[in-house]
Amino acid sequence: MIELIPAIDIIDGRCVRLSQGDYTQKKIYPSSPVEMARRFADCGIKRLHVVDLDGAKAGEPVNLGIMEKIAALGLFRTEWGGGIKSRSSLESVIAAGADYPVIGSIAATKPELMEELLADYSNIILGADLRNGQIAVNGWIENTSLTINNLIERFAPHGLRDVICTDISKDGMLQGPSTPLYISLAREYPSITFTVSGGISSMKDIKELDKLKLSRVIVGKAIYEGRITLTEIQQYIKKQCQPKE
Repeated sequence: MIELIPAIDIIDGRCVRLSQGDYTQKKIYPSSPVEMARRFADCGIKRLHVVDLDGAKAGEPVNLGIMEKIAALGLFRTEWGGGIKSRSSLESVIAAGADYPVIGSIAATKPELMEELLADYSNIILGADLRNGQIAVNGWIENTSLTINNLIERFAPHGLRDVICTDISKDGMLQGPSTPLYISLAREYPSITFTVSGGISSMKDIKELDKLKLSRVIVGKAIYEGRITLTEIQQYIKKQCQPKE
């Protein structure tokens, strides 16, 4: 079954969700990031996606104290994205407890550094954020002329194996994911594990992605808006753990 990965996006130490990556379209939720992490753990979740939106804008991690608190729970493998723009910031994220640093802007703007980091760290995930088919960087504020194919073909020979691909136009809109994009990528690059990100609106979306044998899916706003309940997540995880007949 496809692995369901809840997202926790952070601004000013609080859980938020943006629409289409627009910081002016921000909704704040009452639960703290650590409280949400505990709730996800109670559902049986084993992998968590955390985004430091402050860090993405600042160009360096800002909310590492929260990462330390989540890591201290000892309940997850944790992905951390936002603000990893240098080797030192990557090291600080790992030191705070992140299992999988998610790097996006460096890959597009400093490809030689990305190659060096891939050679030195086997746990790096490429965060490929697409707007109209082109890579967006620096908290989705700036566009580039690069495509996801450009990045994969450059970095796969240097050890890239995991990619989170977000369709910005779908993110936070609860209108369903860009399924044809992920099918195409999975077929074209079978050695890469792709994570679906953006647009998930219901468990139906997740089940349809599962039927297509996609590997992972990040779910954010659908949870916070009650479109997918914690009970549904718990039931889904329980089903994943049942032995196959």
